[in-house]
Formats: sequence, structure tokens, C-alpha cells
Amino acid sequence: MDRIDRLRLFLRLADCGSFTRVAEQLGLPRATVSTALRQLETRLGVRLLHRTTRRVSLTADGEALRERATALVESVDDLERHFQPDAGALSGRLRVDAPSRIARRFIVPALADFFARHPGLDIELGAGDHLVDLAREGVDCALRVGPLAASSLIARPLGAFDMVNCASPAYLARYGVPQYPQDLDAHWTIEYGAATGNRAANWAWQAQGDTRHMRLSSRLSVNHVEPYIAGALAGMGLIQVPRFDVCAHLDAGELVEILPNARPAPMPVHLVYPHRRHLPQRVRVFQAWIEELLAPHLLAVEIPLPRSSPTSTASTQRPVEIKKPA
Repeated sequence: MDRIDRLRLFLRLADCGSFTRVAEQLGLPRATVSTALRQLETRLGVRLLHRTTRRVSLTADGEALRERATALVESVDDLERHFQPDAGALSGRLRVDAPSRIARRFIVPALADFFARHPGLDIELGAGDHLVDLAREGVDCALRVGPLAASSLIARPLGAFDMVNCASPAYLARYGVPQYPQDLDAHWTIEYGAATGNRAANWAWQAQGDTRHMRLSSRLSVNHVEPYIAGALAGMGLIQVPRFDVCAHLDAGELVEILPNARPAPMPVHLVYPHRRHLPQRVRVFQAWIEELLAPHLLAVEIPLPRSSPTSTASTQRPVEIKKPA
């Protein structure tokens, strides 16, 4: 392992915080990772890591090395790419995470096109509906739908999904069709991602440029979009969902749109990735491809950022850093 490879390993360890995880991600024995770090510390004559039984963290010297090593490794990568300008020559594995329905509906059916453009790349696709820790799990980038929580990730706004209010014909035949938000007091909704007993508002809509909220009665709470939509199809209540998720049901008459003039705000979509001054080229080509893939399905809107971030809005074309609150 040469000096640059040791620095690459150190940077991954700084992101991940675990010798075991780095060894698993790189397919190396844990002893190899530990030995490489000791050799780097010996060569530099400083201690780079605080080691505990569960996690490692950077010393002050480690933080200083991280900043300078990042620039150095990225410069070396840029130099290598200069002599391999063809993106089709890229090779290696790209680890991506995306919500399950977006993975199934958009990404997987189009992967043949991605592989045709970049035959040297492999993709490991995580398709779940819980947020993964990109650094700890070794994920290169993730697609996030919904408002972003403050974090140290870099976020690239892609646009937003149009939202729709809907219910089954059977539900509407039983409870009536609401004409105005004020009519919703007489209706049930299905809660999404809310714990039983949570009395927070569970229905939202846009009115005169502002977001309004109210609490609707609910007998069913779910934490995954599949049972959320299934509950609506079964007549259990009203739901608010991205239109792409239910367009086939709307076309088939299995669900009916209600309150078209009182929809929720569009659902923002971001591509997020760990903090890097320069993205690896394999992430750049995936970013360009996913933007092209999703563009026909997204609204081009200004997406607000968490209040703790340096700016309040971001264009759909500019990546921004989402800072944790102090």
C-alpha cells in the first residue's frame, strides 16, 4: 500500500469512524487497515486517531491531516482522470441509496442505459425507506425525498414531486367528497411516519402562498409508503402523496383526487453525498444521469433549506452544504 492509498484509507476511516466498517467496505482484513494507519502515524510522527472500543475519532492532528489529505488525494485523482478523460473508462463500484418506490419505478428500469454508457461501473443499490448514514455505511450518494434535516452532507436540489390529495371511491361514497379544507373535520386520514398517540398536525395544504396545517382523525398509522397507499385503496382514509406514486391508480379510477386547489407543497428531491471538495468522477456521472432520468417527473422549484444553513433557498442547479446546528 503506497502513501496515497494510506491517505485514502485514512480519509475513509475519518468519515466512517470504524476500522471494521472500513475493512468491510474495502474488502480488506481489519489488521491491514490497522497496520496501514499505524504506518501513517509513524511516518508523520503524530497520533491521528482517538481509539475506543466502539468508534474512532480524529485528534487535532488528524483533523489537520484530513483537510490537507483531501486536497492532495483529489489532486491525484484529477491528474489520473486527465489521462482517462473518457467517462466510459471509469471502473469500480458505486454505492447508492434511494427510496424503494423511486428505485423500483425509475432507477432500476433505466439501469441498462446507465451501464451502456458506463460499462466499467457497477452499482450497489440500497432501496429502503429509512435514512442511512452515508459515511458509516460507505454510501457514495443518496436520493432523499422530503425536507432535509440539518446535517454535514452536501445536497444538490433536483426539483420537487407534485403532490395530490386522494381517496378511494368507496371511502368518498361513505363519507362524502370534501369541497374545502374546512370540510375535513368530518373525515379520516391515514398517518404516515407518525407514532400512535402523536397529536401533531397530520394534514397540510397551500393557501395564498402559505402552508396551513390541521389535525385529522386517524385509525391507521404506517411507516412505509406501500401500506399508506394500500390503506387508501382499502378505503381507510384520505392520503397526501406524490402524484407519480398513485398516477396508475388515479387513471384506473381506484383512487380519486380531492381538493385539487388545496394540495400540499411540492415534495423536494435532493441528491446528497458526503462532504468533498471535488466529487469522485463516478459520482458525477451518476448525478448527471439521475438528473436526466428524473427531470421529466419533477417540478423546477426553489427548495428551502434548513434554517441553520447559510442560505434560505437554493436553485435546482446548485449544490449546497447542509450544516448541523451549533
